[in-house]
Amino acid sequence: MKNKCILSFLAFFIVVLSACEKANIDVDTSDADGSAIGEVSGVWSKGSVQHIKGDIIIPEGKSLTIEEGVTVLMDSVNKPEIVVLGNLYALGTAENPVKFTVEDGYKTKTNEFGKLWGGILAAPSCQELVLDNTIIEYGGAITSDASTSVKMGLYKKVSGEALPALWFSNSDGKLVVQNSTVSHFHEDCTYIEGGKIIFANNRFFSNGVTGGEAMNFKSGCLADVAYNLVYSVNTNALKLSNSGDRTPQAYIIVYNNTMLNTGWRRPTAKGGSIWLEASVRAEIYNNLFANTRFGVKRDPKKPEDNRSVSGNNWYYGYGQLTVDQFQVGKNDIVGGSNDVRGKVAGENNPKFVSYPLETSVDNYVFDSTWDFHLQGNSPALKAGTLAFKPHFTSGLVMSNGLTYNSPQPAAYVGAFGSKF
Repeated sequence: MKNKCILSFLAFFIVVLSACEKANIDVDTSDADGSAIGEVSGVWSKGSVQHIKGDIIIPEGKSLTIEEGVTVLMDSVNKPEIVVLGNLYALGTAENPVKFTVEDGYKTKTNEFGKLWGGILAAPSCQELVLDNTIIEYGGAITSDASTSVKMGLYKKVSGEALPALWFSNSDGKLVVQNSTVSHFHEDCTYIEGGKIIFANNRFFSNGVTGGEAMNFKSGCLADVAYNLVYSVNTNALKLSNSGDRTPQAYIIVYNNTMLNTGWRRPTAKGGSIWLEASVRAEIYNNLFANTRFGVKRDPKKPEDNRSVSGNNWYYGYGQLTVDQFQVGKNDIVGGSNDVRGKVAGENNPKFVSYPLETSVDNYVFDSTWDFHLQGNSPALKAGTLAFKPHFTSGLVMSNGLTYNSPQPAAYVGAFGSKF
């Protein structure tokens, strides 16, 4: 009997030890490639490959820093989530971005709208989150009752929801997403419920099979959104809302973005370019809408704050249907001062360096050779305004010593200006 007790105790000890090893508590893989499940913090070192076998959690009060060139391979069978209770800093470079992705063999036509892993879910306890030169792709898995996010009451707190690439929810927190790419997600790319926020110089393409926005902001957000390219997102390029009863009132400044083909793949839904609702305060300048469904559009039952302003936005439609539906006076379209908005198909060609403007408006397949800079003779190069000030031109200072500034406005419209 005594020997049986000893053997039982040893077996229990081995199981507990094994569980602890799987949890990787306080993991710091600064010197090697690694795999992770459970709680993680510390540093994932430059150029390493991290295999994420199950849900990982950055504990409250701790941080995970991901250095340039790190590839974070998400297990497409277990479909893990990344839960951020503490802080996350993904610090790639243009030459060596951080990648949240899956094995190349899963990047197929069948999986073109993701669902192969969850997303990055930052709880209200997350104080700081930075995604700089970061690629996030092929996620958006559907939650279940067994999902960590559902058990923790994160995102929409229920099963059956397609997770976004990024959810952030701290009105007192700081969020920076810049020089990054989100593609091949099932629905929303981002869903932001509060924070001091910079979204700049990002690309969103090939997202949304049944719905979803590129950038979805709710109450509690003070945000600058600039120099982003949004191509053929399923619903809106930007949804700006003050819903949620958080403070401060959502106040979003949107400037110098390029939007193409947005909204056409969900023709019965509201919006398609920039959607305003629920007393959001918005400033919208110098944006280029090419072949998008609608332009800046409001919810007539729950309109935007009356201090909202819009101006110097540029509209182009290759087909007459496209031109007709962005006219002020129709479809609750919001007009702005000094907008360029023709009435004839093909009018106000922005003259991209290389993009076939006759491309079908419901095309979502992105060609990396397209160049959305403006030709030197483009009339859009002098159509912008500088008569406004973004929220964070003096910078958001992070606890790790890094400072991020909102970019200054440009005198051209769109995200790119002239190439030369």
